[in-house]
Amino acid sequence: MESIAAKDRGTVLLVVAAILAIGMIVGGYLLGNGLVRARHADRSVTVRGLAERDVTADLAVWTLNYSKQGTDLAQVQAEMDRDTQSITRFFAALGFPANALTPAGAGVSQSHQDGVPLVTITQRLQLRTTDITRARQAVARQFDLVRQGVVLQEGSGISYSFTRLNDIKPPMVAEATRDARAAAEQFAKDSNTGVGGIKSATQGYFSVEARDGEQAGYGVADTPFKKVRVVTTVDFYLE
Repeated sequence: MESIAAKDRGTVLLVVAAILAIGMIVGGYLLGNGLVRARHADRSVTVRGLAERDVTADLAVWTLNYSKQGTDLAQVQAEMDRDTQSITRFFAALGFPANALTPAGAGVSQSHQDGVPLVTITQRLQLRTTDITRARQAVARQFDLVRQGVVLQEGSGISYSFTRLNDIKPPMVAEATRDARAAAEQFAKDSNTGVGGIKSATQGYFSVEARDGEQAGYGVADTPFKKVRVVTTVDFYLE
């Protein structure tokens, strides 16, 4: 009886040892296969995609600064009123509505020159319009104001803005992502691999600049023709 029991115990031990061995083999295979899969999952390429679009500004803001100086306050004020009327008539003749031109500030200062007291009155008017064509015509004819005695001071430039950026953001991001995938596919082709899904992506800032690279400044007018640009950084899995 004892020999039979010993044989049974030996058989059980062999079975247990066999199960443990099989478990270790299977576990080792799965672990190794998992590491291979992990290494494949870590294979990726980071590329950048670019999207650009030419647009035309839809808002123009022209600030007009002008001033008069003299020894008599009433006389200087009368001259300022004449300049204001000249500017108002100038824009009305071009077809702008009356509410397109609004006061944007005024000031009075006193000084002395060779012992003579002087008073200086400054005023600022602002044209705000979505009629870009008409605004450009006004800027082209601004010397008509000079001929009427209105001297515009430095800082009287016009600026053009594109306000519908949110309307074109989604298609531009999609375009930049496609451009990034094309770059990743070229890299994968050169490396004899394939491109998988997106691992991570970062959208860059949208920039709106002059289309032809000109920068507005003193003596240089802003332009309504803009270029919108965005760069995305995308990390693609490699297969």
